Amino acid sequence: MRFVIVTGMSGGGKRAALKMLEDMGFFCVDNMPIPLLEKFVELIALPNKEISKVALGLDVRTDQSFDDVGKSVENLQRSGYKFEILFMEASDKVLIRRYKESRRMHPLAAFEGGRVEDGIRRERKVLESMKKKADYVIDTSNLLIRELKEELDRIFIQNEEYNSLMVTVMSFGFKNGIPSDADLVFDVRFLPNPFYIDELKRLTGNDKPVQDYVMSFSESGQFIEKLADMLLFLIPNYVREGKYQLIIGIGCTGGKHRSVTLANELYKKLKNKGNYGLTIQHRDVKSGI
Repeated sequence: MRFVIVTGMSGGGKRAALKMLEDMGFFCVDNMPIPLLEKFVELIALPNKEISKVALGLDVRTDQSFDDVGKSVENLQRSGYKFEILFMEASDKVLIRRYKESRRMHPLAAFEGGRVEDGIRRERKVLESMKKKADYVIDTSNLLIRELKEELDRIFIQNEEYNSLMVTVMSFGFKNGIPSDADLVFDVRFLPNPFYIDELKRLTGNDKPVQDYVMSFSESGQFIEKLADMLLFLIPNYVREGKYQLIIGIGCTGGKHRSVTLANELYKKLKNKGNYGLTIQHRDVKSGI
């Protein structure tokens, strides 16, 4: 029997994760009353049951202090039951945006004067110990639904080792500002700009003619090789320090040609090179030339 507790920040993607786990063959229960938790596990684990994979969604809606959740889990572990804990995370900025878009009240906001920001801060404090106990932490701040599914598939279907670090390679244009959440920023404006070539101006680094032009310079290949080498050294050290998200910004003037091309190349270099999550974003590709 495989038991997974799915918890985390409200708005962090717990419901989406449970739906995906259900599609993967898990028997999923969300928002179970805590007094029923221990009895439910005991019953579902009885021999000759057809259910072999169970995911339980637990959050501050069921126990606003989370004390009872912690006690129930500890009691079950002492009784010999084994759990994996999946913690769904996102940055405060993203959580606030998601709540404002959904027009829903944060479950703890009522205790903090109705402000979403204060509810999030209180929830982080309440869930701090559970996050430390988590086997997997997935930060969904920059994840698409498809990418979240890929990460869950790696953990629960392919059973790959997972260290909870989510690496995002992000192209951007300096004229639109440096991404405020970037951990590392690299400036690729040392390369010739395709913007000034008429047949390339309206294309982006996702188009082959631009890619061929940018990568035709030996400095482009050297830059990618050296940067990838440095990052493959840094990433295991970030993991060791307990970092959950690493955002690598690759910037050029407008964020459409050189940065997009090199971000794509860096993504290819980092793909399947470690047991970390990896995603790519082109922040400024959709904005006008």
